[in-house]
Amino acid sequence: MNTEAQNTTPTYENDSCCSTNTKRPNHADDNHDHGDQGAGFKTYIPGIFSFVILVTGIALDYFEVTFFKEYMRLAWYIVAYIPVGFPVMKEGWEHIRNGDFFTEFLLMTLATIGAFALGEYPEGVAVMLFYAVGELFQHAAVDKAKGNIKALLDVRPYEALVFRQNAFTAVEPDEVAVGEKVQVRVGEKIPLDGRLLSDQAVLNTAALTGESKPDTVKKGAPVYAGSINLESVIELETTAAFKDSSIARILDLVQNATSRKSKTELFIRKFARVYTPIVVVLAIAVTLLPYFFVEDYVFRAWLYRALIFLVISCPCALVISIPLGYFGGLGAASRNGILFKGASFLDAITKINTVVMDKTGTVTQGVFKIKQIENKSGFSEDELMNYLTAIEAQSTHPIATAVGEYHVQGVAFSASEVSEIAGKGLKGNVNGKTVLAGNKALLTAHNIPVPAEVDEIVESVVMVAVDTAFSGYVVLADELKVDAKEAVIQLRKAGIKQIIMLSGDKDAITQQTANELGLDYAKGGLLPEDKLNEVERLQQDKTTQVAFIGDGINDAPVLATSDVGIAMGGLGSDVAIETAAIIIQTDQPSKVAQAIKIGKSTRKIVWQNIALAFGVKAIVLILGAGGLATMWEAVFADVGVAFLAILNAVRLQNMKW
Repeated sequence: MNTEAQNTTPTYENDSCCSTNTKRPNHADDNHDHGDQGAGFKTYIPGIFSFVILVTGIALDYFEVTFFKEYMRLAWYIVAYIPVGFPVMKEGWEHIRNGDFFTEFLLMTLATIGAFALGEYPEGVAVMLFYAVGELFQHAAVDKAKGNIKALLDVRPYEALVFRQNAFTAVEPDEVAVGEKVQVRVGEKIPLDGRLLSDQAVLNTAALTGESKPDTVKKGAPVYAGSINLESVIELETTAAFKDSSIARILDLVQNATSRKSKTELFIRKFARVYTPIVVVLAIAVTLLPYFFVEDYVFRAWLYRALIFLVISCPCALVISIPLGYFGGLGAASRNGILFKGASFLDAITKINTVVMDKTGTVTQGVFKIKQIENKSGFSEDELMNYLTAIEAQSTHPIATAVGEYHVQGVAFSASEVSEIAGKGLKGNVNGKTVLAGNKALLTAHNIPVPAEVDEIVESVVMVAVDTAFSGYVVLADELKVDAKEAVIQLRKAGIKQIIMLSGDKDAITQQTANELGLDYAKGGLLPEDKLNEVERLQQDKTTQVAFIGDGINDAPVLATSDVGIAMGGLGSDVAIETAAIIIQTDQPSKVAQAIKIGKSTRKIVWQNIALAFGVKAIVLILGAGGLATMWEAVFADVGVAFLAILNAVRLQNMKW
């Protein structure tokens, strides 16, 4: 993430090709908000002015006022036309200068100037006026659709109180180094990820997790940037630079999500580029070809039909409503603590029929507690645990964290030359002795025999060997997450046919967890490459679309290989979060079914808008070519349909999931 841009709220590109204003400003404070409201009202002034002049002109026409004739009448409607027509003509000219001739701006300009040439002044003004009104509705709808996403930007911390030279000094968050002490006052945002130094803190983590219930954390627990301190002044020690913090990562995801287009969006954009020149050619054909086939050919009448054809054919409804639909889906997901890394994944998740999940930290709490310590060595229990805690301190795995909570007596040992053996455990040097800590596979690989009693233990076990001698083991227990069972039920309801668990934990405990949840299949004792092989085996069936849910570093290869990778964003590792397509900020597995529902609703609305736009335009095109539709019907087929599509897309923001 570019640290130079972290103190400025980014602008969002407007995805509609029909927009004459491609950037919408965001504001970081109340003063700016007031200015934005003023600027917002100014955008309505040209439309209001044109509307008043147009309505007055129609009234003067109706009452046949004497002075309102010929040049006076033309000048009057030109005055009404310029405020709404000039921006469109200017945009069309800019596109032509850039080599893009056939745009909707050209269609609208040709149609309205043609209407003036035929003396249909009110209709020429009305087409541009309603087009401008449609643009205003579009901007309002896009702003609403982006509201939930841009709300995340408000949690950006702008200041950190760092302890330097015996005093707390306010600095920019990106100037704080790892390991510095930071103070956070009541009501302020935590500026960087860290470890709590105070005895307790009550935090509002809604910006990160979507969970509005305050979270109470104890001394030594991790706290995350963007959380709001609710009760008392707290202190923390930073554990990551601002650019690597949880909130910076979320902001980066949010800012980049809208740049990854779905296949539907990309197709419509390509379609519009081919469609528009075809429409221009057909309009010329509607004007000229009847001369060769119609006996009472009247150029003026057929030109009018061609102008109607141009207005109806404008692809605004499609190009506006489809990106808006995906914006709505991304916003609804963000509001519920689910971050899609792009609109393409909103489509991809609708095709999933098989869900594969990790166990620890995904469906279980990942918070282990020591249940039993078995000492098989000549050391005291404290000495054995000293060896174990020293080496486990080098790992971030939930089991290692649980072991680290054991308080040894006397001086704690220190470990060096520690290496992680994927899927097996750790090896290192502790007080001059070689220590192994991990599962049976680790010890077996080093030719260290393991007692048969260990195989009968269902819970997670960490075995210890000191200088090639089996020294004992620690039994740890984990619990299911509160919503784990509900997650499986909701996945079934969402249309998932097969739910599988793949875990590096013992097969016995994996099977026990799977049975408790009612899964279709489970397999434990897997290395990262084993999980990968299992997922690739499933994908050999081309009808199987796999989503993998995980949280650890060892899950990254499977997250990348699966059709849709889903990472737990709270407890999950940075590697897993970077690799996954979807982030569950709340760490709730039930959110996966919610993500599927949001994806399906988004896709449904997008296709409804496509059908609406094509259906209405086809009908009015036929009527226009046959001389049965006027410019007013053409306006409805263009701006009216776009407006209906916008309203349909905005529904996503108000749906309950």
